[in-house]
Amino acid sequence: MPLNKGLRDQESERISNILKKLNELIYVPYFDKDEIENQLKFLGLNLETLLNFSSEDLVSHLDKFHFDWENAEQFADLLVVFSNKLPEEKSNLKEKALVVYNYIQSESKTFSFEIFNKIASVKGTV
Repeated sequence: MPLNKGLRDQESERISNILKKLNELIYVPYFDKDEIENQLKFLGLNLETLLNFSSEDLVSHLDKFHFDWENAEQFADLLVVFSNKLPEEKSNLKEKALVVYNYIQSESKTFSFEIFNKIASVKGTV
């Protein structure tokens, strides 16, 4: 169900705050999976579902949770960082990040050099 502008802004801010917290947790020297799990719950995810979702299911999930383009991009950025923290899942997470970046590029109807460069960078490391 589409959200009105006020609710869309509130939801975008809520998601943005969760992504900021996840970003903080990823960059600490001690990678706390439990705290990551706690934050992912607010997005209707956990590490297992994140790893087991197909790329298409993940994009559908982000859409269902009303991620705007900026939040979707931040989430894809987090997937790339996660891939470095979880080396056994590196290609899985980077493939998902690529799909999210491509989804943003095609569905936003706006070409972004930044997204294009991120796609190229991730493709070079997959």
